Amino acid sequence: MTFQHAGIIGAGSWGTALSLVLAETLPRVTLWGHNAGHVESLRADRINRNYLPEIRLPEPIDFTAELDDLAACDLLLLVTPSKALREVAARLSTVTLREDAVLLSCTKGVERGSGLRMSEILVECFPQHAIAVLSGPGHAEEVAQRKPTAIVLGCRDEALEAPLQQAFNTAYFRPYTSNDLAGIELGGALKNIFALAAGVSDGLGLGDNSKAALVTRSLAEMVRLGVALGGQRETFQGLSGIGDLVVTCFSHHSRNRAVGERLGRGETLSAIVSSMNMVAEGVPTTYSAHECARRLGIETPIIDQTRALLDGTLSAAEVAANLINREPKRE
Repeated sequence: MTFQHAGIIGAGSWGTALSLVLAETLPRVTLWGHNAGHVESLRADRINRNYLPEIRLPEPIDFTAELDDLAACDLLLLVTPSKALREVAARLSTVTLREDAVLLSCTKGVERGSGLRMSEILVECFPQHAIAVLSGPGHAEEVAQRKPTAIVLGCRDEALEAPLQQAFNTAYFRPYTSNDLAGIELGGALKNIFALAAGVSDGLGLGDNSKAALVTRSLAEMVRLGVALGGQRETFQGLSGIGDLVVTCFSHHSRNRAVGERLGRGETLSAIVSSMNMVAEGVPTTYSAHECARRLGIETPIIDQTRALLDGTLSAAEVAANLINREPKRE
């Protein structure tokens, strides 16, 4: 099997960056956006001025605001905000897709209330289709600039691993494979929470020692909760775990780290969110992960303190003090 036509559902920065990757390996790529005016601008200018204004989109990429235009695609990437994925998937399920179409989740999050991962939502909506996931340390800005990037593709059907790798393998984009969908998705989702906390550390000016300790303990917390939720321990030591955690906690491209930094400097969450044109997935994921941890009885001090900060019940300084003054214990 060789993929011929990819449909990318979500014309934000990550969806656009992935369309650039696939345009190098596939004959056809169609980028779908929910805003017809934005799509018309993409078609006219071949530049995504809202998200990647310095990158020209090559001719193999088509643009549409109609999900029906994706009916002939054999590979469908869902690159929506996590809170919108179920709604968009439900709309897509009304389209008569190819029977062999593979759906690939590129969204990092956990659904609030249900605790479902994004691929589990897709399984509910598309029970007859193969479902895969993509995650890892990939900032859209750097991928669009063709800077070397490695990610991981998760798929339980071994026959699909090679075609998926072939579709994403370029001179600068290196895809690894794994069958641990749970671990891949949980690493990609939970790291956004810890990036918020890392940003708070930056905003408070706590220094390198503090941030290194925070990121290290974040990995321990990620593994503890991620394994309890079904992920394999070794997956969190890879690209979708520690790899994504490091880049998101330290990069100036990271929306979640930037939100945390502004919280650390005393801005309110509502003011920060209203000033952004992109979603910081760490905010909704904090609530979802906190719910999952309480249900399973898993100790998650960083997630707990981050939620208290987002709720406004604790200040950034109080959160930092609570974490550093926890009772001493063995590592």
